[in-house]
Amino acid sequence: MQHILFVCKTCATVWKQGKPEGKSGGQQLLEDLSELHQNWDLKDNFPIQEVQCMSACSHSCTVSFVATGKYTYLFGDLPVQDSAAAILECAAQYYAKPDGSLPWSERPEPLKKGILAKIPPIGVF
Repeated sequence: MQHILFVCKTCATVWKQGKPEGKSGGQQLLEDLSELHQNWDLKDNFPIQEVQCMSACSHSCTVSFVATGKYTYLFGDLPVQDSAAAILECAAQYYAKPDGSLPWSERPEPLKKGILAKIPPIGVF
């Protein structure tokens, strides 16, 4: 089963005179995740895919867990600093669940209050 961790690399961009300035919060989060991901047990089964935008700009930074036949989760309001390890911990929980269900009480702290969407898998109605 294919799993993907989507990470918005444009979240928390600082704009000056219509142009992005410096590194975005999303880019920093992506770099932190990528560094931890290199030594993660699930790195070959749960790749990171950067995306330009997940249309949750008022809730940056955002990530999403997606897998065939599982719920899709969109998390936002993630702090740039100190979220990467919690995201991979939660991704491992998602990977281990047959339907991807992530009960609130089992999620790492940064991902308890930041859920923006839980989308059912296709065919589950």
